[in-house]
Amino acid sequence: MLWFVRHGETVWNVENKICGATDSPLTELGHQQAIATAEKIKEMGIRADKILYSPLSRAKDTAVHISEICGIPLQEEPRLFEQNFGKYESTPRDGAEFLDAKRQFLNRYDGGESMFQLAQRIYNLLDELKEDGGDYILVAHNGIARVVQSYFYEMTNEEYSSFGIRNCEIREYRFAE
Repeated sequence: MLWFVRHGETVWNVENKICGATDSPLTELGHQQAIATAEKIKEMGIRADKILYSPLSRAKDTAVHISEICGIPLQEEPRLFEQNFGKYESTPRDGAEFLDAKRQFLNRYDGGESMFQLAQRIYNLLDELKEDGGDYILVAHNGIARVVQSYFYEMTNEEYSSFGIRNCEIREYRFAE
């Protein structure tokens, strides 16, 4: 079993900026969201073997709140690092040029990472977790959520490029037998 949690609200989320590989910290609301999500995980009776989290502080801080409240051990997982959006880092998330560039899966965003490169590292991680057979909570980013969703569900290119989840949203996934 796998649960995916997007980090809490960040400073750049509030400012409508693309965070990507840039380490934008949680806001006070982001910390409150992470604590509320941890309480929800506890209420739902989710019992994971481990929380794997992105090295970026917004995901790490969210994961720490969940770990402290739910008593689940933590482990940093470098492959959960958010996609590097190159020249689009810190630009508006809803910018027309960026939204168009997201539909170009081989595009490296002038110094960033392509969707294909991102998918390779996340798919490899998910294949390993499936093989392992344990139960995990992944705490990461919206770009990572998109790849995880595509691993478990068939998506069109348009569905993929426009997919997103809310801050601290919890998604449940089951590996096929």
